[in-house]
Amino acid sequence: MNGQSADDDMCAAELREDGPVTPWGAHVLTLFPDMFPGPLGFSLAGRGLEAGAWTLRTSNIRDYSVGKHHVVDDSPFGGGAGMVMRPDVLANAIDDAVATSGADKKLIYFSPRGRVMDQAYVRELSEGSGAIMVCGRFEGVDQRVLDARNIEEVCLGDFILSGGEVAALALLDAVVRLLPGVTGNQASLSEESFETGLLEYPHYTRPPVWEGRDVPEVLLSGHHEKIREWRQRQSEALTKQRRVDLWERWSGDKLK
Repeated sequence: MNGQSADDDMCAAELREDGPVTPWGAHVLTLFPDMFPGPLGFSLAGRGLEAGAWTLRTSNIRDYSVGKHHVVDDSPFGGGAGMVMRPDVLANAIDDAVATSGADKKLIYFSPRGRVMDQAYVRELSEGSGAIMVCGRFEGVDQRVLDARNIEEVCLGDFILSGGEVAALALLDAVVRLLPGVTGNQASLSEESFETGLLEYPHYTRPPVWEGRDVPEVLLSGHHEKIREWRQRQSEALTKQRRVDLWERWSGDKLK
């Protein structure tokens, strides 16, 4: 069922002189709607949700099941282990979500075959109007519904989860923190890992000496240019050491 009504969405919209501006919205299709908002109900994301900086709906895929036994899956044609989510059930859930949340939302299905999430994708998604996210279970979903509804497949990483819910929570957390009105200091986002193509430099705070370990002297100097240069060198060194793929991409772009 929907976790939020259309009236709630309008109340959450920011008002400007030229009319209401609808906040970024997520609509999650899942067999386990109670998993949401989960951790997204806390900290910055939770405060943003409460303040109306973004909206969240959930729909239970089982509400669109068939037969008296509320079936949502069936055995795969051609044989094999596991079950596959039925295209008729899932299509009905998707179509209802599109009608409810808007056809301008990006349709996403979480799958190991999809595009791997990165900060560029997260930022791209945050700049749109929102997303309808399909959380699969079992062995996956019938390919026909992905093709028929032009659904983009997205992957959290090179590992297998029990379902798409954890991936949805991760993607939403990454997107929501970029939205206006969620993170207080927007300037801090520009220096984070992946935003510049490099890993972020190390951070230090009080006390200046802890268990015999000193804070790097340059950070106590008050010389902003030297601090900036030190942080840049640290980012480059850490990226080269720990993420060769990022380093090669970043250094290659610098040569262009």
